[in-house]
Amino acid sequence: MSHQSDLIATDIEAYLAEHERKDLLRFLTCGSVDDGKSTLIGRLLHDSKMIYEDTLASLEADSTTQGSAGGHVDLALLTDGLKAEREQGITIDVAYRYFSTARRKFIIADTPGHEQYTRNMVTGASTCQLAIILVDARHGVVTQTKRHSFIANLLGIRHVAVAINKMDLVDWSQERFEDIRTDYLAFAKRLDLADPLFLPMSALLGDNVVEQSENLAWFDGPTMMEHLETVDVESGIDVDSFRLPVQLVTRPDLDFRGFAGTIASGIIRPGDRVVALPSGVSSNVARIVTMDGDLDDAGPGRAITLTLQDEIDVSRGDLLSTPGAEPLRAHDIDAMLVWMTDEPLRPGRQYALQSATGMSNATVTTIHHRVDVNTLHEHSAGQLELNDIAAVQVRSDRELLFDRYADNRVTGAFILVDRLSNATVAAGMISGAGSSWDRAPEDGLQAQASTISSAERAVRFGQQPCTVLLTGLTAAGKSTIATALERELFDRGKVAVRLDGENVRMGISRDLGFTASDRSENLRRAAEMARLLNNQGVIAVAAFVAPDAEVRSRVRDRVGDDRYLEVFVDTPIDVCRRRDTSGLYERADAGDVVDFPGVDYTYERDATYDLRIDASVSTVDEIVASIIAALVQRGMLRG
Repeated sequence: MSHQSDLIATDIEAYLAEHERKDLLRFLTCGSVDDGKSTLIGRLLHDSKMIYEDTLASLEADSTTQGSAGGHVDLALLTDGLKAEREQGITIDVAYRYFSTARRKFIIADTPGHEQYTRNMVTGASTCQLAIILVDARHGVVTQTKRHSFIANLLGIRHVAVAINKMDLVDWSQERFEDIRTDYLAFAKRLDLADPLFLPMSALLGDNVVEQSENLAWFDGPTMMEHLETVDVESGIDVDSFRLPVQLVTRPDLDFRGFAGTIASGIIRPGDRVVALPSGVSSNVARIVTMDGDLDDAGPGRAITLTLQDEIDVSRGDLLSTPGAEPLRAHDIDAMLVWMTDEPLRPGRQYALQSATGMSNATVTTIHHRVDVNTLHEHSAGQLELNDIAAVQVRSDRELLFDRYADNRVTGAFILVDRLSNATVAAGMISGAGSSWDRAPEDGLQAQASTISSAERAVRFGQQPCTVLLTGLTAAGKSTIATALERELFDRGKVAVRLDGENVRMGISRDLGFTASDRSENLRRAAEMARLLNNQGVIAVAAFVAPDAEVRSRVRDRVGDDRYLEVFVDTPIDVCRRRDTSGLYERADAGDVVDFPGVDYTYERDATYDLRIDASVSTVDEIVASIIAALVQRGMLRG
């Protein structure tokens, strides 16, 4: 069954072809209990002529015994299919309905309004592109309105239509409509929503749902159906950063090897360059293969099989991506988590993490805070209960390939699965690479105090402990300067330890790579060592590229501003290239080394430094002298 069309009677194949070409809009209805969500869906189906005659007759009969619409047909009974729902007059489970018009196909998710069914709403919203949030014109913006707006925003739904329902019960008042609109906009400032559309209506009577209403002559906007048929939900889709999670490697014969999956984002064409992750090997696309033949291009949501011009190693769980626009990579991720089972979440327990790129073992290491979905306030929490939503940090035993959920709802999402029952216990939306900077120590650990005071150490060593961080591009001269500074301090009778980036990577950081998160973790470890040395009265001299300004600021916070000196070795990159004896810049230019600061990764020159020097115009002795002078001026060094 579908909308009325003359083609059905005259040319069924032409009708089916036309129907297949329509785009699909997935949307959900949500709001407070008894705001009219199910009635609105029933009205859309009824007025779009999507209800069979026998179904309509059954509805009319049921309305007399189970309905709550007075003398009208209770259209809500179309979606409130569970016996408990009809008895209580509420929605419990997520009900899905399909219908189409001449312009578009639709899948509706009717989600429950009660707080205890938050997980059901999350399930329904996870694939939707638009949310209709119903507001009872009598009650205005209530707690559930805010909760459902927050969850819709959390699930990445940026298009919201606020349906102010039951206008017939407030005498079709334009003033009441404007008051609700003002209240909602004041709340929505805290969320990342596109401009919400406000629609006055009466779902029970049909006013402004499919047909314009004379009772709402003062409203010059579209009807709900007009909005659903014309809203552009494709404008925010990423068509530049190609992502294809490989779900299957197909090898039907010796002459064909293809990589099958559904495109998460971006557009791909034969001849385009792609890189296979995590290996980092690249090739060009040879063909885009489908059951209907080869394609000239393919975009998000299309299931395809790619063949490549080169025989490179790609396996199930790998990701094909646009070179230069690769996803993030990390073992630790920060995410918003919706807990969906009765057994509480306690940090430290191991689960299976399923994402677009496969499965790994994972642990929730930290609960940053729990969000009160009624007030949006943040609270500390030691565990999560059913329907709780929280910001957490998750650690995976396998390096994850991902995007921020706000950028890509496919590669930015994951679920946690109980390893014994195989039940889904949580849904997660990744906000970025996690960091050990914010991870809380394990319960039961306590800092052990020394019996030797900082003052006693200062007298014994004749110095104030501090940390000098030398930062700048590769081959800028950091290590040379750090070595000379260490020697100068030693010759002055001071106690200093040099922490060189390469030495650290050969020891305690040998497990780290060179992604942004790995660089951050490498510097965190160095900062912790420097802080321990400072606590023992020792001066620490550290030499690291440290290209991210935010991470350098974290070092300052961890060590303490009163005993920290950041020196930016601002040597021009052409000089760095000439000095590079290891050939790293040449390898980065050739693409053999990725995310290399100064080539394909930005060194952030934000003014976080205390001293800026140029090693191409000053000698090492002059630079060391200027650092010593800065330490003396700040009271970190005497004599």
